[in-house]
Amino acid sequence: MAKPSEELIQLYRAAVEAEAKATANPYTDEGWAPRREAAATFQQAVPDEAAGADRAKLEQAVKKIVLHPEPVE
Repeated sequence: MAKPSEELIQLYRAAVEAEAKATANPYTDEGWAPRREAAATFQQAVPDEAAGADRAKLEQAVKKIVLHPEPVE
């Protein structure tokens, strides 16, 4: 599996950040709308980048990079 593109990583990072903002406040549909939109954008981009490769592995690689980054030495 090739390394995910920086664009795909940024799309997922945007979804994670939008979720953090949404969970910081009481639930409202409007408050969660940016998270839903960011997640949908990411999900639409994954198959385009996977292009016949294993979509699940690509998505897993992106999530690992964003949620569990390697320590910088």
